Order: sequence, then C-alpha cells, then structure tokens
Amino acid sequence: MKFIKNIYQKFAPSHKAIAMGLLVALSHSACDDNFLDEEPQDFLNSDVVLTNEEGFESAIVGLHESARHLYFREDGSKMQSMYYGTDIAITGDRTLADFHDYPTWLTPTLYAVEHYWNWAYRNMMPRANTVIQYAEEGDFWESEEDRNAVIAEARFFRAYAYNFLANLYGGVPIVDQLYRAPKADFTRASREEVYDFARQDLEFASEWLPETTDMEGRITKAAADHLLSEVYINLGRYQDAVESASRVIDDEKYHLMTERFGAHTDEPGDVISDLHGQDNINRSSGNMETIWALQFEPRTVPGGTVENSKWKGVTWLRAWGPKWWDITDPNGEKGMQLSVDSLGRGVAWVRPTDYFNYEVWEDYPNDIRNSEHNIRREYYYNNPESEYFGQKVEFDPDRLDSMVQYYPMLRKVEGDAEKKEGANYGRSLKDVYLMRVAETYLLRAEAYFLLGDAANAAADINAVRGRANASLVTPGEVDLDYILDERARELIIEENRRLTLNRMGKLVERTRLYNPQSGPSIKDYHNLFPIPQSTIDANIDKMMEQNPEY
Repeated sequence: MKFIKNIYQKFAPSHKAIAMGLLVALSHSACDDNFLDEEPQDFLNSDVVLTNEEGFESAIVGLHESARHLYFREDGSKMQSMYYGTDIAITGDRTLADFHDYPTWLTPTLYAVEHYWNWAYRNMMPRANTVIQYAEEGDFWESEEDRNAVIAEARFFRAYAYNFLANLYGGVPIVDQLYRAPKADFTRASREEVYDFARQDLEFASEWLPETTDMEGRITKAAADHLLSEVYINLGRYQDAVESASRVIDDEKYHLMTERFGAHTDEPGDVISDLHGQDNINRSSGNMETIWALQFEPRTVPGGTVENSKWKGVTWLRAWGPKWWDITDPNGEKGMQLSVDSLGRGVAWVRPTDYFNYEVWEDYPNDIRNSEHNIRREYYYNNPESEYFGQKVEFDPDRLDSMVQYYPMLRKVEGDAEKKEGANYGRSLKDVYLMRVAETYLLRAEAYFLLGDAANAAADINAVRGRANASLVTPGEVDLDYILDERARELIIEENRRLTLNRMGKLVERTRLYNPQSGPSIKDYHNLFPIPQSTIDANIDKMMEQNPEY
C-alpha cells in the first residue's frame, strides 16, 4: 500500500500541522516575548504533536512530501533546470529561452536558483531538524532503536538535501538545528565540509534505518548506502564508495531485473519497458530493483499528488513529450487527435539533444533501451477524419517541426492518467524512481575507475549493459565520459543530470560538445549555480560570499 496515502489518512490532522508549522526555519525565530514560552494545547504544533511515535510518523510524512516538492511542486518549464543547458536536453518550444544564453539566463535572481535553495532551507531542512531535535529530546521512546530509526530517516533526508546543495552551489551554510531567535549571520561552509556533514548523517542512517519496510516509498538502509556511495565519491573516498554500493548490490533483497515482470507481461515489451510501466515502479509489483520511489496517486486519494492538486502530478510526460497531437497530414489537415489511450499531451518544453537521441545508440543496435518499447521514434496518424488515418507519419521538414512536433519520445514518461483525468490532462500519476540498483552499479563503476580498477568498473557497467542486451565494454574503453554516456542511456530523466555533471566537473565540457543551444555561451564558472541574491541580501549581519564571476 502507498506510504503517503496510509499515513496521511491515519494522521491527517497532524500532517496539516507539520505542513504549516514546520515549513520555514524561521518559524521558530521571533523576539523573546513571554507568550512564546507558553505551551498552547488547543491547536496542533510541534510541542503538542511530537510527543509520541504517532506524532513523529506524521512529521515524517512532511519529509516525504518535501521530496516531492523538489521535483513536482510547480508546473512549467522552470522545473526542468536539472536537464536544460546540459548534454542531454535543450528546449523544444521556441518561446522558451531557458539556458539558451548562459550568462544572461543563469543569474542570482533566476527562479530555479531560488527554488532549489528555498526548497532546502525553507522546506526540507526545517522539517528534518525539527524531527531530529524533538526526537533527541523526547523521553517517551520505548527503546533507543525506535528513537534512532526516526532520527535516521530525518537525517537521510537532511543529507539528501545537503548533497544536492553542494553538487549545485558548492559550499553552503550548514544549518543543523532549530533557531528560536532571528539569525542573519550565516556563513558558507566549504563544499567538502558540506559533503562530510552529509556523510555523517548517512552513516548514522545506514546504521539505524530498517532493512525492509511494508510501506511503499519509505526509506530503508539501502537508500542510505546508495546515496552514501555518491557522497564518498564526492569526498574522494573511493574504496568506501565501493563498499557502500556493494552493501546494496550484494543484498539479496535487491537486484537488477533481468526478466519481464509486473502488470504488462501480456503486452508487447521487454524488461526495460516493464521497469518503467505504470504500476511497476514499487517493490510490491515484484520490482527488486527499486530502492526509493516517490509515491503518486490520483488526487481523489488524500496526499496522492503534490499538495493534492490535480495539476501537480508527474509533469515529465507534459514537459518531455512532443506536440505530436499538432501534426498535420500531407494534405495540411489535422492528422492527430487526443484520446485516452494516446501518448499524453506533450508541449515540448524539453527536447532530448541529438547526442541522446542518436549518438549514444550509434554503435549499439541491439540495446533494448533504444527499442520501440522504450523510445517512440515512429508516429501514426490517428485522426479518423484524415485521409492518412493509420498510416505512418513520414517526416517532412517543410510541414513538420522536428523541435516541437516530431522527435523521439522517451516512453518511460508515459502513464495512464488520461483514463482518470481526460485526454487533455498531459501528466501522469505514476510513481517516480529516485534510486534504483542500476544506478548503484554505475556509482560503483565510477568509484572503481577512480581507484584505477578499470576491470571491475567494466564489469559493473556490463551488468547494466548485459541486462539491456547491449554489447559489452572492455576495461580499456572505460573512462568518465563512457560512464556518463551509460548513465544517459540508463537514467535519463531519472537522474539530475546537471548535478551529476557538476560533481564530476564535466558540465561545461560536455555542454559545449553536445548542446547546440547552450554550448556556445556556457562559461567555466557555470559549473556551479550562483547563491540566490535574496539570501545574500537577507543575511544582513555577515557578508555571504557569492560564487565567482556572478
């Protein structure tokens, strides 16, 4: 059963209190008036809710909700900044200017620059620190194990946020407590210090999180070990990264899926299409590759979508899908129509680059990740009123727009939300991978390569490639660029590509090489986002240093 659905329904009043009361770190900051020392009992607040295990369960719902806010809180192109301006994605819609010119777009006042920062410091961190502090202070726990399991889940989310911040901005302030008075003298820790802070949280989480859970989406030890392997790489502790990843890979509860499974085995497809099929993301489907997935349900289920809004489902189908429904036939008539069993309603905000659409597949014709079940490269007229109904759409550059209407569509974004919300909905209600075992193998391969062990790096890459029926790589072919190519083939959209390139120091180089929109303008300093100007301005008691050249 769904984690957020279950907990929301059981603890809905407490959940609302957490959502309102724990959103902002400064919700605990005010002058020291006497009334603030009172303990009101007639409305829900942290002092009332966080006094028993059920109260902490409701607070943990807030942490999971925060994770969804990171990726799906807003609709529109502005939520796609982890992909635009990298090697894998450009804008399709010509009305968008996202990262077309890096110096004029990526500024300290850009929406995305503030969104990711504010998500961490005004949303995730206050919630996590509240859970940690109140759990440490509480005296009602039946055992130290119960207390530490709650703290471990909160520390996992705090580490997730700090690793995200350090990958994106470099060094940032470390806020590890609740402040009960105004504070405007924050200082930036170094990038290495932030990674090390995340490491400490994750090592604690790995020790105390449960190995299994009966709630879909709930955090387990494997999630901490998976993220810990990346953090160890960021710290240059490559052998530790290998060992952390190995704890996941060697765990019999987790493995790559190599045979068809789940809800769609009676349909044409392959194991990769099954991995990304509707209702196949969670482990209850038999998917032993899933480590952590965000949970979505129709909005009629409390807590099912972000803020329970119809328009805040999974927006990847809308953002990445082409405007196939706008294709005309050779007579200039409408060749397509929307329907509930169609391809969604894409708007071409994000178009994969030709590097991803074509180049990464050129030498691997049998790779099933590029099969018709996983990348849609052919379209067929589906308007019964068209003379060409049922016929294949042949690309005509004088009639069709390959940036907006007609380009390969990643089928992992498809879902069946149209059947619930109507053909014009354009989003899905499918659960979303944040971690799966294929990436754990690729993280371990990266660590092995950085240790100088190309043979084991190739073996881990080949575990992923072999499952995809792709030709195997030799140790001599492995380098960081090959690993990035393989991550693109396996993890496009699932990984935050900008963060991966940032932490590996490859963003500028590969954007110049593979992105014709953004490549000509990107500068070396764009390997990090700027610090939001609003944060610098608000930190009035101490100068907060901006990243160089912004």
